[in-house]
Amino acid sequence: MAKPVRPQPEKPANMLFRLLGPGLVTGAADDDPSGIATYSQAGAQFGYGLLWTVFLTTPFMIAIQLVSGQIGRVTGKGLAANVMKLAPRWLVLALVFLLVVANTFNIAADIAAMGEALSLVIGGLNHEHALIFASTSVLLQVFVPYRRYAPVLKFLTLTLFAYVATALTVNIPWSTALLAAIWPRPTLNTDYFLMVVAVLGTTISPYLFFWQASQEVEEMNQGKIDPPLRDMRKGGDPEIHRIRIDTTVGMIFSNAIAFFIILTTAAVLNAHGVTNINSATQAAEALRPLAGDFTFLLFALGIIGTGMLAIPVLAGSAAYGVAEAFGWHATLEAKAPDAVGFYTIIAAATAIGFGLTFTGIDAIHMLVWSAVLNGIVAVPMMAMMMVIVTNAELMGRFRAKPRLVALGWIGTGIMGLAVIALLWSSVAG
Repeated sequence: MAKPVRPQPEKPANMLFRLLGPGLVTGAADDDPSGIATYSQAGAQFGYGLLWTVFLTTPFMIAIQLVSGQIGRVTGKGLAANVMKLAPRWLVLALVFLLVVANTFNIAADIAAMGEALSLVIGGLNHEHALIFASTSVLLQVFVPYRRYAPVLKFLTLTLFAYVATALTVNIPWSTALLAAIWPRPTLNTDYFLMVVAVLGTTISPYLFFWQASQEVEEMNQGKIDPPLRDMRKGGDPEIHRIRIDTTVGMIFSNAIAFFIILTTAAVLNAHGVTNINSATQAAEALRPLAGDFTFLLFALGIIGTGMLAIPVLAGSAAYGVAEAFGWHATLEAKAPDAVGFYTIIAAATAIGFGLTFTGIDAIHMLVWSAVLNGIVAVPMMAMMMVIVTNAELMGRFRAKPRLVALGWIGTGIMGLAVIALLWSSVAG
C-alpha cells in the first residue's frame, strides 16, 4: 500500500510574503518622490541630526495604520463609509474634498519628479515622460482587476531597495551616524523644528489611512467572499494577526527606507556642503558628481519605481473616499462601466495632477499646499478613526485593545501639534 504523500510545508519566506499585502504596499507608497524630497532635504540640511525621527514615528505610524486596516476588515467598509455613521455628512464631504485636492497636488509633484528622473537617465522631455507614467498608471487601475493588480503593486515595493543599495555605494561613518540616531543633539531653531514637522507630516498622511482600509475590503472580497469579521460569531483572530504582521512589516520597511535616504544624503550632500534640496531629482543630480554615476542611477530609478507605486495609491485613496461618501460602487475589481464614478475620480485626479505640471507652479509650493491640506484632514480623521475602533456597535468583539488605543491617541495628539506648527509656519512665512 502506497504511503500518502504529505504536502510540503511552505518555507517561512513564502509564508511571510503571502501574509504581506495592503500594509506592505501602504508603507512603501509612503516613500513616494515627494517623501524622498523631504527626507533628502532632512539629510542634506541637518546631516545625521534627524535620523532619530524615523524611530519616533514608527510606533505611531504602525498604530494608526493598524487601526485603519482593522476598521476595513472588521466592518467590511472603507473609512469614509464608517465615518459617515458618526459625523455629519457635510463634514465628511469637506474632509474628502480636501483629501482629493491634497492628493492631486501630491500626484502632480510625483509625476513631475518621475518625468525629470527619466530625463536625467535617458534624456528626452520631462512632460512626455510624465504623460507616459500618468497614462500607464490610470490604464492599469481601470483595466487590470484588483486580483491581478495587487501583485504588481507588491512587486513594485522591491524598487525601494534601490535606496538601501544607494547607501551601500557611498562611504558612511557608521559609528557617527548611529550615535546621532540613538543620542541626537538637536539644533533648537525654527528650521530644525519645521523639518521635524515636515518629516512627521510626510510619514503620517491621510491617503494612507483611506487606502489601507479599502484594500482590506478588497482583499476580503477576493475569490470566495468572506464576511466582515464583526458578522462572525467566532474566529477571525488569524485575520487580525495577519493585519498586524502585514502592517508592522510595512511600516518598519517604510521608515527603514526613509532612514537610508537621510543617511545617504547626509553622508554625501551635507558632508560636501550641499544643504538645500528642493526635489528628489535635485537630490539625484547632486549625488552624481559627489558619489558617482552608479549611485545617481540607483537614486533616480528609485524615484521612478516609487512613483509608479505611489500614484495609484494617491489616486485610488481619493476615489475610495469620494465613492464611499456618495454611495458609489468602489472597487478596483469592477469593470469600468460598473464603477464609472470611482474610475472617473482616479482618472481625473491623475489627469489634473499631470496638467498642473504645465502651470509653472513650483513643485515645492505644491508639496507645501498638499502638506497643509493633509494636516487639516489628518487630525480629525485620526480622531474619528480612534472613536470608530473603540466603538462596540461598529467593531463588535474586535474593538481595539488598550495599548493600540493609547498609541493611536498619542499619535493623534503629536500630529495635532505638528499641524499647528505647520499652519503657524505657513502663515508666518
